[in-house]
Amino acid sequence: MDHARRSQRRVAGLSRRDLIRIGAGLGAAIVTSPALAQAKAVFKASDVQPPGYPTVVATENLGKKLAAATNGRLSVQMFPSMQLGGEKETIEQTQIGAIQMLRVSAGSIGPIVDDINVVNMPFLFKNMAHAERMMDGPIGQELLDKITASPNAGLVALCWMNSGARSLYNTKHAIKTIADIKGLKFRVIGNPIFIDMMNALGGNGVAMGYDQVFSALQTGVIDGAENNPPSYVFSNHYTAAKHFSLTEHLIVPELLVFSKRAWSALSADDQALIRKLAREAQMEERGLWNTYEQQAMDKVKAAGCEIIEIADKTPFQNAVKPVWDKYGPKYQEMIGRIQSA
Repeated sequence: MDHARRSQRRVAGLSRRDLIRIGAGLGAAIVTSPALAQAKAVFKASDVQPPGYPTVVATENLGKKLAAATNGRLSVQMFPSMQLGGEKETIEQTQIGAIQMLRVSAGSIGPIVDDINVVNMPFLFKNMAHAERMMDGPIGQELLDKITASPNAGLVALCWMNSGARSLYNTKHAIKTIADIKGLKFRVIGNPIFIDMMNALGGNGVAMGYDQVFSALQTGVIDGAENNPPSYVFSNHYTAAKHFSLTEHLIVPELLVFSKRAWSALSADDQALIRKLAREAQMEERGLWNTYEQQAMDKVKAAGCEIIEIADKTPFQNAVKPVWDKYGPKYQEMIGRIQSA
């Protein structure tokens, strides 16, 4: 009898208790054999944001529901606050199966799955309600499916999550008009669209990992960054950059993805359960987000930061026309569908 047959016979002879014990010892990241697909597994989940952040809480609650539904056979262990690395590092770890579940910005997925860059276009969405209609409808599912189908991504896209509108903040002066941006160095997510966008607005786009932003603001490596109010506040960026201008130039959704390598080891029933719970997490995170965003703005005001309302965004929208001219044509059909949603 050859080695493969002996191995199959040994696995077939194991009790369910033995399989669970083996699965727990190996960890979810390397449970790839169908024979072990029903073994106990603890999925590592990563988020760059801190405990209590809406995406972190929603993912933790997904894990609790998963553990309850499987009697503890499947569960999630959350690693918030960039414990496992920044977005670039954790995407790579998820692709190889070292991390199983990851919350990541669509801005960071765009360079991997080009079709997703459509939601990274500046001023694409009219408001958050418009973005939510996209996420909840057939277009949102179609874009999730494109990530899952991508042979290069190595990811299964489970759901969208809200992350509000992104605005500019800086250490130098108030930005009230587009002329005030000129010459300032702004950190952006490492995506060519965002670099070109910032340059078109008159600033200098600097690609940088989220984990480096706070120290870069403190030391003057960058003059500012752009993000939503909770990220501005709860990553302490507001303590270094006191001028917060509500340009709302981007509404970039978040994504919850699963390692395709680990996903393939799950049964169809387990996959369906995780997808169901992810959809619930999408809606739960939205409610958490709205509360958290208001708390962030209250904290900004209490800290004495300058909040600048931009009454007329037209000059900002006109300035990014070169970005639309460069990237828009390839996404023209999908852009039309999103704008009419």
